[in-house]
Amino acid sequence: MTEIRTPRLLLRRWYNHDLAPMADINADPEVMRWIDDGSVLDLDATAEAIERWEDEWDEEGFGIFAVELLASGELAGFAGLSVPEYLPEVLPAVAISWRLGSSFWGQGYASEAAHATLEFALQDRGLDRVISIDRPGNEASENVVRKLGMKPESETAHPLYGFPLSVHAIDLTEFEA
Repeated sequence: MTEIRTPRLLLRRWYNHDLAPMADINADPEVMRWIDDGSVLDLDATAEAIERWEDEWDEEGFGIFAVELLASGELAGFAGLSVPEYLPEVLPAVAISWRLGSSFWGQGYASEAAHATLEFALQDRGLDRVISIDRPGNEASENVVRKLGMKPESETAHPLYGFPLSVHAIDLTEFEA
């Protein structure tokens, strides 16, 4: 089983008991504000997402990690890697993403989990390049992208909702572990 420990976090595959806390995170309008059209996800949609993430682990050798706080065992959200098939103009690419419950914001957890995920991608999985896709104006996400050392690469639009998207990238030669 693939696990990554950071000073405060455990990044791991998904357990059955993660469904309810992840569904609570996905049901928070403030958390989902910058995701797709901003709609919240219910328990069934969260279960489907986790199933897709686990399938990607099996198919690609990477995927979305559950992010657990080491101190308490609480599920804080997720961080991980996926192939952004919804955005064909960036393919072939692997994108890094993260989503944490609002009670975990502002404590550096997203940056810590994203950095560990990026290191995993570039050093453990042998990827030579990783991208990030986010919406302009999402300052918290943009801050994490900057901390990762990712550089602006292109602008595009979401294929379903039409809003602008920023694509940032980093390659192995630019990464500082």
